Amino acid sequence: MKPLTGALFAMLAGLATRDVPPPAPVFPLQGTWTLVAADKILPDGKTTRDYGENPKGRLIVDAKGRYSLQIFKAERLNFASDSKADGSVDEFRSAVMGSSTHYGTMKIDKPAGLLVFSIDGSSFPNWEGTTQRRQYTLVGPELRYEVPPRKDGSIPVSVWRRLD
Repeated sequence: MKPLTGALFAMLAGLATRDVPPPAPVFPLQGTWTLVAADKILPDGKTTRDYGENPKGRLIVDAKGRYSLQIFKAERLNFASDSKADGSVDEFRSAVMGSSTHYGTMKIDKPAGLLVFSIDGSSFPNWEGTTQRRQYTLVGPELRYEVPPRKDGSIPVSVWRRLD
């Protein structure tokens, strides 16, 4: 009787697991990334710094492609007051122009070589609710992408290194 009971449990366990869906694939860029470079390519082809010599930033992506991204220029002005509301025009300009943040979801369009950002919230309000496509390369732990050209013809480039 014991061999029959074991076989019955094995059969029931097999039947129970056949209806369990396979695990969802993990998003390939899942993880925590640190900013290596925030540069721009000028119309003459020269590359220069866009967020200073030592920019800092994080890109965090979950298994479903939800992301949060922050880029900061290290050389931003400190506010003279401890109140953000009491900043000077120069302090506000430095804070705004020295940072780029947004969050939302991203997808990969492999055939086109594009990262597709669906932006829910951004430090630049004009980006909220937009979808942006960026040429990218992923080589080992390094992700590099280009933002569409600005009005002046320069092309921002972000380079990230995977931390985990």
